[in-house]
Amino acid sequence: MPSEKKKKKDSQLIIRINQQERDAFVSLCDELDTSAAREVRRFIRSFLAEHKTPDDQATT
Repeated sequence: MPSEKKKKKDSQLIIRINQQERDAFVSLCDELDTSAAREVRRFIRSFLAEHKTPDDQATT
């Protein structure tokens, strides 16, 4: 078990996406044995880390 307590997932992000793109994304995630939600979360964390400013250091 990780020493750091997991943050509770208590919020949703609703996006609009083309049905064909969504289906292709979900299908590819299934093929890669992952979930669409996990990959979107991974993208968001990566994006935030990439664009982190010195001011952001105090909040993490």
